Amino acid sequence: MEIAETPDSGAVRRLYFDATLTPHRSLPPAGFYLLMGMVGGVSLTMGIMFLLIGAWPVFGFLGLDVALLYFAFRMNYRAALARETVRLDALELTVQRFSPSGHERRWSFQPYWLKVRHEAASEYPVPLVLASHGRQLEIASFLSQPEKTELAEALRDALQRSRAPDLG
Repeated sequence: MEIAETPDSGAVRRLYFDATLTPHRSLPPAGFYLLMGMVGGVSLTMGIMFLLIGAWPVFGFLGLDVALLYFAFRMNYRAALARETVRLDALELTVQRFSPSGHERRWSFQPYWLKVRHEAASEYPVPLVLASHGRQLEIASFLSQPEKTELAEALRDALQRSRAPDLG
């Protein structure tokens, strides 16, 4: 458990939960450059072969394929810049969502009334929803089902700890 200073009042509050959620990308940047080098090399070799037999337009289309693949991967890596932070202290649970462009949205819930809704035993993707006083917010939409289940359990435990009286 951490102790954090709140920026607005300077008061010290106990943190019960603090997580930064990011989308998973299975191909690291080094793998991306290796893949692009291999695809580019194969396309260049095949393009030169087509060029030598007189089918010169194929050379351009093979280059276009490599360029489109590169663009698709770059867009995917840019989307990976999105993230969410979830923080719970004694007075509030805050969710901050950052888009890949850097735009930030923030939601705040009173933890005493907050419910974490997620059904772990489902074969279909089930959202992880925070609900309180008629408001609902889906979080961690980019996580896998087991990751959502683990996050939901950790949030429920942290909420239970934050609601329990501090006897010590």
